[in-house]
Amino acid sequence: MQRDEHDPLSWRAILGGILVACAAWLATRALWHAERVITGTTQFGYVPDPVGTKQFLAQLEKPTFRQAGAEVIAGAKQKDTYLYRAADKAHRAVYGKPFGPWNQGSAGTCVSFGWAMGAYVGQAIEWQTGEMEHAPLVVATEPIYGGSRTAGRLPPVKIAGYSDGSYGAAAARWVSGLKNGRGGILYREKYGNVDLSTYSIPLSREYGNSGVPDALAVLANEHTARAVALIETFEGLCASLESGYCVPICSNVGFAATNTRDADGFLPRGGQWNHCMVCIAVKYAKNSGANGEPPMKHPRDGVLVLNSWGANWCGGGKHPADQPDGSFWITRQDAEAILRQGDSFSIGGATGFQYRDLHNGNWMMAL
Repeated sequence: MQRDEHDPLSWRAILGGILVACAAWLATRALWHAERVITGTTQFGYVPDPVGTKQFLAQLEKPTFRQAGAEVIAGAKQKDTYLYRAADKAHRAVYGKPFGPWNQGSAGTCVSFGWAMGAYVGQAIEWQTGEMEHAPLVVATEPIYGGSRTAGRLPPVKIAGYSDGSYGAAAARWVSGLKNGRGGILYREKYGNVDLSTYSIPLSREYGNSGVPDALAVLANEHTARAVALIETFEGLCASLESGYCVPICSNVGFAATNTRDADGFLPRGGQWNHCMVCIAVKYAKNSGANGEPPMKHPRDGVLVLNSWGANWCGGGKHPADQPDGSFWITRQDAEAILRQGDSFSIGGATGFQYRDLHNGNWMMAL
């Protein structure tokens, strides 16, 4: 049976189809526009290397956090833990200024920023727990960037070229120290005639092409992560953060749906970001309103992600009120999507991975 072309129902169906198509086009355009607004002139810089990552994991005695951090996972008590508060205390002690996000600018150096920030916040925790005598200096990104692109990657290369980008496992290998006595971390200070006191894109690209000068690579080996381990599960991620071990996350999962956080400080997933950031806090829905913090509007488990695009690329709600600028919470579902890509590592402390009750003591209650 054919419907008459003048039948209003037929035209209604056609009009409905047009409206649906227009709505889909507008949604796509809005997402594209949001991503452009969010990124601006900033860059990403994550270039996954599954083969190199697999080769690195094969070199580790206990490659996964499930193995290396078993004690940490067993001891976790699902307590809200805000590692950035230790970083703020350390930063004020050394520089007299509050802690805040860094900005990678117009270079694809995000992997070095995620790993340098994770190392810095981790050392701030060690200072607060008494494992380090002095508050740490900020960690320099340029050697991590150069090391991860050359000697730290697998197979190693001497000349990597001037194209931007690196991957998480290569940074993990460099930061944990190579067997030849090179690799580790350096700080934002001067080393002879090399000035690492401020971020330099040209120096990042120089080291990213030809590697870290040997003398500096040897000095970096004086400060290494005693252990690194692949985070595979949300439970492992949260347990790592509860014990003060930061987690640089590498994936193509984006958060470009909007640059405005909701009332609880979360951003929704949207678009693709080939990017590295770092997780520096965890909170649980069951604790909402406890421990003196105001309750969440929509309680969810979440981990706090600190980006490397400065303070003003996103805005909106914060929870708790001292949530750092440039950061946002992500849900369990979105965190698991990132972890499934297999290039997010926990950074161990001076003694590797040991359970630490960061809430056992008056000052630690602030975490």
